[in-house]
Amino acid sequence: MTVRNTIRFFLNAEVVKLSTVKSGDTLLDFLRLKSRLTGTKEGCAEGDCGACTVLVGHLQNGALHYLPVNACIRFIASLDGCHVVTVEHLSPRGGPLHPVQKAMVDHHGSQCGFCTPGIVMALYALWMQTPQPDENQVKTALQGNLCRCTGYAPIIRAALCVSEYGSPAADALLREREAITKRLKAWEDHLRVEIKTDQDHIVLPGDVADLAQALAAYPEATIIAGATDVGLWVTKFLRPITPVVHIGHLRALQQIIIEPDHIKIGAGVSYSQLQTILQQELPHLTGFWSRIAGWQVRNMGTIGGNIANGSPIGDLPPVMIALGASVTLRHKNNCRSLPLETFFIDYGQQDLRPGEFIESITLPRRNEGGDSCGAPAPLNSGYKISKRRDDDISSVSAGFHVKLDADHQIRSARIAFGGMAGTPKRATAAENALLGRPFCAETLQAAAQTLSEDFTPLSDSRASAGYRMLVAQNLFSKFFEDHSTAAGQAAHGAEVSHET
Repeated sequence: MTVRNTIRFFLNAEVVKLSTVKSGDTLLDFLRLKSRLTGTKEGCAEGDCGACTVLVGHLQNGALHYLPVNACIRFIASLDGCHVVTVEHLSPRGGPLHPVQKAMVDHHGSQCGFCTPGIVMALYALWMQTPQPDENQVKTALQGNLCRCTGYAPIIRAALCVSEYGSPAADALLREREAITKRLKAWEDHLRVEIKTDQDHIVLPGDVADLAQALAAYPEATIIAGATDVGLWVTKFLRPITPVVHIGHLRALQQIIIEPDHIKIGAGVSYSQLQTILQQELPHLTGFWSRIAGWQVRNMGTIGGNIANGSPIGDLPPVMIALGASVTLRHKNNCRSLPLETFFIDYGQQDLRPGEFIESITLPRRNEGGDSCGAPAPLNSGYKISKRRDDDISSVSAGFHVKLDADHQIRSARIAFGGMAGTPKRATAAENALLGRPFCAETLQAAAQTLSEDFTPLSDSRASAGYRMLVAQNLFSKFFEDHSTAAGQAAHGAEVSHET
């Protein structure tokens, strides 16, 4: 096998080639300590505050796409074949301010200087994608930038007016995109990249088959996709993570295949990538999705990673379990599939054998028009309760999937919770309490009272046990409130709404 021993990427207008990278080396440290590009700041070192926001461009279907990411938890080794853009690249030294910077100054959105560069980079990414955004789009783009010394209003006003200062068509990044794209395409060799010392080992597989071989050879390796979890192992817990196998560059793991009866989601699909199909395929998760972290993290974090880490407070498992998701695991050339709910065995323990990895997740497609017997379409909802509305970890999350028959009786129910046990888990007693009962407030409230048979939540810094139980029970009433009108209309022949 031909192996390359060098990481190659562009940093602003410069080529960077590294052969001595360590598994825990972050982009933020490289920028500040090695390259002296100190406009990118370190605030939280966990992907929360957005002070370290930079753009990372990568080739996708032959085109170069840029997304804002958190440099503090982005590992250098994951940048092979990418273009990193920092705040210093927006305007030449001594030259005029960039339109985003000028708008921030004129509208008094500029802050103390620590978080302003990260906010500018997030707004820059938004301006490149959506030159004339509305206020909601601005707020969504800034979810991952927490500091607001000057208040929200001046920053939002600045973002809404950027196009008055210039057009993205004249931006330097667009002018140089063709040249950068050609250089990155010339680098595409699909070889395994491997950098190894006595104490450290990094592998970037050439393709998915090579990934399977690498994990068979190094079953103890840490698999890194977006590093939104593993990054904190390094920055917060100072844990060694070697050997590491990076998979964020494998496009074959980032495919979304829509079949007549199911959706197959590659394990490497990011939250942002899946968001593009939510409105049509999973409309009840549209609002839920914007509650997952911030824009930078949604660009890095992956569907497979959120499942593989086995966190009891992971955002996605409860809603996916409720929808009947299954997961496909691969070891070398052998694959096996199992229901997602059985993948989680106990706290910190998943049904994942040495050398095995998550290859894809499969979701049944929703039955929008009901069935031939006159039953309405399923009622779906996803909920997340957290201390902050934006960019926060959940205290309790839940997924509901309820089917009614033509007589408005509950014929099946799948309800799952996160934050209520050591794993994401179905509320089987509550599900059984719903079966055969009419869809009404009394039925949902009675089922909610059975949650103590399914869960014994714990108290921690995010929520007390009593709070978690009360919130989970109240979500049954919330579910009924969200669907009572639509379900009532369905009983009279109208279409069921899927909005939450």
